[in-house]
Amino acid sequence: MRRKAKHYTLEFKQKAVELSYAKGSVAQVCEDLDILPAVLYRWRKEQKNYGKNSFPGRGNPKMTDQQKEIARLKKQLKEAELERDILKKAIGIFSASDKKNTGS
Repeated sequence: MRRKAKHYTLEFKQKAVELSYAKGSVAQVCEDLDILPAVLYRWRKEQKNYGKNSFPGRGNPKMTDQQKEIARLKKQLKEAELERDILKKAIGIFSASDKKNTGS
């Protein structure tokens, strides 16, 4: 029978990782907290790789500070391009309207 997936809070994961380093024994911490060693090792690796950006929550990607900045800038660029395209269309509409009014 399959075990039901457990969901742990951000604080729990951070404390478990801190405790594993403090005690020096992953096995003991896992036994005390009733978690699998593979889970704690994965949390330790994630904390090492992503630091304060670790454990973002369900469905949210893990990103470094640089990756977050790149995503923010891409979003900003996309919005600026959309605004530019709208302005181009507006200029085209007004230019066409002016030609009709002056041509009559």
